[in-house]
Amino acid sequence: MSGAAAENAGTTAVREGYGFDAGRLSEWMAAHVEGFAGQLSVEQFKGGQSNPTYKLVTPGRSYVLRRKPPGQLLKGAHAVEREAKVLSALGGAGFPVPHVHGLCTDDDVIGTWFYVMDMVDGRIVWDATFPDVARTDRAAHFDAMNETIARLHSIDYAAIGLADYGRPGNYFERQIARWSRQYLEDADAGRDSHLDRLIEWLPANIPAGDETSIVHGDFRCDNMIFHPREPRVIAVLDWELSTLGHPGADFAYHAMMYRVPPHIVAGLGGADIAALGIPSEADYLAAYCRRTGRDGMPGYDFYVAFNFFRLAAIFHGIKGRAIRGTAASAQAQERAKVFPELAALAWQQAVRAGA
Repeated sequence: MSGAAAENAGTTAVREGYGFDAGRLSEWMAAHVEGFAGQLSVEQFKGGQSNPTYKLVTPGRSYVLRRKPPGQLLKGAHAVEREAKVLSALGGAGFPVPHVHGLCTDDDVIGTWFYVMDMVDGRIVWDATFPDVARTDRAAHFDAMNETIARLHSIDYAAIGLADYGRPGNYFERQIARWSRQYLEDADAGRDSHLDRLIEWLPANIPAGDETSIVHGDFRCDNMIFHPREPRVIAVLDWELSTLGHPGADFAYHAMMYRVPPHIVAGLGGADIAALGIPSEADYLAAYCRRTGRDGMPGYDFYVAFNFFRLAAIFHGIKGRAIRGTAASAQAQERAKVFPELAALAWQQAVRAGA
């Protein structure tokens, strides 16, 4: 099992400070979850999601509960109600997501808002090289991811009740301004010449044309569940960054795996993808364009550069928190350490896009 898998896969006993009254939850589930029956036991998933996630086990079946964290929260953060809304809408449209049984906005039940959904059994892949998949089957797994993100971006969001799920239009202007501001305001983490140049270059080089679709925001292989035996995505997880945005940006974030070294985030940088049986980046992009009715994607390299910038800005923020002592985990220290390399890679993408 890879380091990421060992760190994030499976469940553990509920961590200190994250417990709640299982009896109160059982009463709520009996009233709101069709077919709920039996003694309830609670485990906590190890993965480091910002919304604590629990496995609810009964004699007949298991469920998943996601909640807002206990304690004081920033306004608008940890919006589990948004997750429940997008999951319910997408599930109704036939997109592969877990079925949501109910949302609870009564703090008296477990202390915070939460929702309960089905537990989907299958495979989570933590390494973008798909090491546990036979070489002859890897291309089919990549095609399944490609088909799934193309299907997401083809959904009429207004028709399924998500017209108010975000602000359509000017996605890049708003995102570049947001991450630039966050980078410039974190004095503790210092400045980086590559990001300084990107802050100047990106707003001046946004490609023409604007599109809006539902975007996942973190579409990676480890945020999907594959069928236990088939190369098929049966559930897409972790929708907390989803909104209405530019589909090209969302696809480029996903395809960024081709250009990121695995020691920064799960990526294929430096891997011999032909030997692994993985499609090339050009072929993967062409398959997405074919599925979404595009005649190519002229802004693609810009979209990738933007996503490297966004990721570098996030790592810069982690570096600032590590310096201030508010992010003490080993993972935070690692991300702070690779930040200069990531910032340099981000600028390389801009050069590739014509900077």
